[in-house]
Amino acid sequence: MRTDLWTMMADEPTDPPGGEGETNVITKTKPKTQRPPMYKVLLLNDDYTPMEFVVHVLERFFGVSHSQAVEIMLTVHKKGVAVVGVFSYEIAETKVAQVMDFARRNQHPLQCTMEKED
Repeated sequence: MRTDLWTMMADEPTDPPGGEGETNVITKTKPKTQRPPMYKVLLLNDDYTPMEFVVHVLERFFGVSHSQAVEIMLTVHKKGVAVVGVFSYEIAETKVAQVMDFARRNQHPLQCTMEKED
């Protein structure tokens, strides 16, 4: 016995599921976008780089005020390390490269690194 599609469809009920007068709403869920991981840029203490140079680096490459730069420099001096900013990977990488290049060109052993923020 042969049954074609149109005959099968004609046998199906035309009412929506759930009874008369009800409608179903199909909703699409938006995928949640994740924020990119952030990276801390760290300045490390050494016994040779002048404090004034560190203050200049902080003002020039991190855009902090003179008083903020002095405060961060003193933290680096006393604690051995300080976070000078938190950035996306590309920006953090660029900041580290700029600081390291500037320090080398000025013959200072200043170290600047980055690490992923928790």
